[in-house]
Formats: sequence, C-alpha cells, structure tokens
Amino acid sequence: MESLQELLDDVLNIDFIQGIISNPRTKDGVLKIKVRPVEKKGGLCFQFEAFTATQAFHENLEAEDAVRRIGEYLLTFRQLQMTTRTMNYTVLVSKKGKMTIQKKRQPGEVMAAELSHNRSKKYILKEGTVVPYLQDLGVMTGDGKVVRARFDKFRQINRFLEFIEDILPQLDKERELTILDFGCGKSYLTFAMYHYLHEIQQYDIRIIGLDLKKDVIEHCNQLAVKYGYDKLQFLEGDIADYEGVQSVDMVVTLHACDTATDYALAKAIGWNAKVILSVPCCQHELNGQMVNKTLAPIMEYGLLKERFAALVTDGMRAKYLEASGYDTQVLEFIDMEHTPKNILLRAVKTGKRSSDARQEIEDCKVFLQVNPTLGKLLHPDEE
Repeated sequence: MESLQELLDDVLNIDFIQGIISNPRTKDGVLKIKVRPVEKKGGLCFQFEAFTATQAFHENLEAEDAVRRIGEYLLTFRQLQMTTRTMNYTVLVSKKGKMTIQKKRQPGEVMAAELSHNRSKKYILKEGTVVPYLQDLGVMTGDGKVVRARFDKFRQINRFLEFIEDILPQLDKERELTILDFGCGKSYLTFAMYHYLHEIQQYDIRIIGLDLKKDVIEHCNQLAVKYGYDKLQFLEGDIADYEGVQSVDMVVTLHACDTATDYALAKAIGWNAKVILSVPCCQHELNGQMVNKTLAPIMEYGLLKERFAALVTDGMRAKYLEASGYDTQVLEFIDMEHTPKNILLRAVKTGKRSSDARQEIEDCKVFLQVNPTLGKLLHPDEE
C-alpha cells in the first residue's frame, strides 16, 4: 500500500491544486488547514493557512518541508483531502492512527492552480509533454512530470523562451535563419531554443553554439545527434576571433564574462543581427576605471562600487546598441543557478540610430572617466 510520504512526494508539484486538513481530535486549537501552491522568487512553494476559531496563520514551505508538516498535522487531525489536475485523494486517520488512502480520477483535467495572487502562470513548455533534453537535465521524469527539486530550472528555461516568443515577428519564416550562441556552456538554453523554434514554431533554423571548453562542446554535439537536431552544431572557439559566418539573424550571449559580452555585442552589430539577447556577467572593467569625487559615497565602498559599475556597464551597452540602430530594452531575467546576474538586454534592429544615445554615452564617459571596450570595438577610429 502506498504510504503518506510516497503520496505527498508524488502530488506536491505544479499539478497540485489544493489540500484541506480537517476534523481535529481536539477543538481548542487549529480547526482546519488549507494548502495551496504559490510561486515565489525561489521557485514553487506551498502556502499553509491554519484557522483557529478567531484567527488565521500563514506559512510558506518548500515541498520537502511541506511533506513533513502535513505528516505532523495528521497526528492530530483525522482527514486530508487533496485535489490535483487529474486526481482527487482522501486520507482518513482512525482513532488508533491507521491511515487509509483513497484515490479517484478527475472526470476531466481541471485548471491549474493560481500560483500567485490572481494570475495563473502558463508555461511555453508544458508539463506532461516529454522533452528529451529536459529529461537528460533531470528536470523532467520519463512521463513528462517536472521534478520538484528542479522547478527553478524549468521556470528559467520557460522565461528565456518567453523572451524569444516576444521577438518572433522579427524573424523571417520563409528562409533559413542563422543563430549564434556565444559562450553556450552546457547549452540547456540552446537546446531549448532549438526545440522551441524548430519543433514547436516550425522555423527553419541553424544554431551554432560556441564555447572554449572542449569537453563541453563534444558532449553537446553528442546530445544534438541523440535528439536528431540536425542543424544544431557546437564549436570550440573564442568569441573575439570567431569568423565562421558572413551574416547572422540572431545572436545570443548568456553570461559571457566581463568584456566577452562586449566582443559578442560588437560581432552581432557588425553582422547586422536582427535580434540580440544578452545576459551580461562579471562586469569588472569599469569598476577598475571609474573615478568621480562627487560619487564618493558609492566609490569608497567596494561592494557599492562593484554594483554601480555593473549597472553603468550594462546601461552604456544598451546605449551603444541604440546608437547602432537597435531598439533596446533592459529586462529582468530569472536568477540563474548559483549567480544573481539577472539583467537581460534585448535589442531588435530598426536601423534608426539614436544621436542622443551617442551624446549620453560621451557625457557618461567624461563624468566617470571610463572608456568601455564596446565603444573601442565599435568606433576604433575615435579612440
């Protein structure tokens, strides 16, 4: 017979709708507890709302702690009812503590739970649809369920695809498109991009992933063959030196460290790439250049100066893109694993160069006494 632990481990995921713990053994404390999923910045949590005769208490727990808490409640309560998108469960506890678990399939799949206030989140990659690379990443099980401990990665991949979904009108569907991913690393977002554009949206695309790590490149190429991704290729090489294509439709650079982002952006601009998606990382260059006595309250403290330098660096990059004929947005990307870097620059080629942006860049360079790499790459004659 399935244990309570096994049942809860199986149902506390994004398919969970609600749970109600009721029928307490005593009437002088908590009388009922409602459980529902909520989406927090750190991922999927479960909110416990405990009711006494006069008050309600709230607590948000991650899945592992939620399993333990429900077990604790059932030491003093006699009934647990849970609803998921496909099943109804009833757990009954006898006076002697014996548990009986009853299951009943929903007559039809119910709508997903509201994960944040009044808004239900819809994901591009839907749970229940098996995606091979997500299985190899450990994000999905063999039947397409999202692994609870990897929910953050699932959200992150879908968030990235949302940025791509927004720029689909800019991509020509009548010809083969070339996409370059600089600093692709383990490439889970590269595989996601290929799967989404080629298999879901039916675009004719060729994606080239570039990275310096030979073993990573070999592994990614093996996976591309395994998945049958014929036009997905990974190459070993440096962003600054890559000359393998004549023109590019979209350039993606995620967490290329420090000035490697600048080289990637300069390459993208030189190719007249229609779309640029960039998540910069480790913006050290300007931190070592900035001088301004007026900003002493920031400059004299290392941590503040570092954060300020990162913002200035990405702000100037956005302006260089505008000055080069791109409509540019600075957007919040979901936090990547093990790093707080979550700013994404999304630029779409319009051909309208902003003269104001160039002047703003020059004013900023003088004010902070900086000379960023991207400016030197784009305008070598002026440096």
